Amino acid sequence: MIVDPPRAGMHPDVVGVILNAQPSRIVYVSCNPATQARDLAMLDGKYRVAEIQPVDMFPHTHHVENVVLLVVR
Repeated sequence: MIVDPPRAGMHPDVVGVILNAQPSRIVYVSCNPATQARDLAMLDGKYRVAEIQPVDMFPHTHHVENVVLLVVR
């Protein structure tokens, strides 16, 4: 599953749907590492972070896209 939520992050209902669907891998793309960290904490019971890759798509700004691969624990 690939998720790319808005800057505010995922709604708790979306997290519930993901946990219910139980995909084997999740690629989470985020433009806000703070809300991404919050969302990853909600998924932490069933998923672990396998890889993280920040991507500087906006040179000369503080904005960074962050891509995280989650896999089933």
